[in-house]
Amino acid sequence: MQLTFVGVGEAFDETLGNTSLLVSFETKEVKRQVLLDCGFTAAHSFWRQSPDPLALDAVWVSHFHGDHFFGLPLVLLRFWEQGRERPLIIIGQSALEEKVTAALDLAYPRFRSKLGFEIEFLEVSPGKDLHLLDLRWSFAENGHSSTCLALRLDHDQGSLFYSGDGGPTDDSRTLGADCDLIVHEAFGIDELQAGHGSVDLCIDFALEQKARALALVHMNRDVRRSRASEVRQRLARLTPLKAFLPEPGDRLVIEEL
Repeated sequence: MQLTFVGVGEAFDETLGNTSLLVSFETKEVKRQVLLDCGFTAAHSFWRQSPDPLALDAVWVSHFHGDHFFGLPLVLLRFWEQGRERPLIIIGQSALEEKVTAALDLAYPRFRSKLGFEIEFLEVSPGKDLHLLDLRWSFAENGHSSTCLALRLDHDQGSLFYSGDGGPTDDSRTLGADCDLIVHEAFGIDELQAGHGSVDLCIDFALEQKARALALVHMNRDVRRSRASEVRQRLARLTPLKAFLPEPGDRLVIEEL
């Protein structure tokens, strides 16, 4: 299972792009792609990073802040422009279809009926796993200002935890237990900010859950610019945990961690 960091920045970061992850894997000779979050800047970055954008199988929406789902109208319209016919699955919490279709109708009025491909909306909730695309999808509410679902994907090629936005909760800690790779929002370094994670919290989270690797994303742009070297040095000292601060375009194979 390969992970590409399409973007690693927060909402206002003009250089690193909104946090978005592309999960690629192959099962029974069928290649799959799943995009995790699709904010303002993610659509163009996805086309740049994906080996075959039209083959995207599904999109996960962690929550309804613009830097996590406002790129969807552009993705959908470009699929139309390039003649996509195969269905697309969009997965997220309650009110998913209402929110996405409202964004599409506002961005491109009257185009929804012309798309030429089916959109299947799957609304999920914590405690109820989903088995889809040869993956087990599990969910827990994270600690954010807007209801945000952390996601765990399990495959025979590895396991991935993605926090979306927010700090760890008891439920998200349970969700992340023994995961191969944790990708977590770390807005600050050591300070506690309501509704957000931090480097300190994420390190403790990954160590407590016995993860093999930790990637920190969605860091405040000014903090990252001034203290990225310090954070990387700190992460490099962690053992046996492999921890890093990724850049857009970075790729890793989870089972090789």
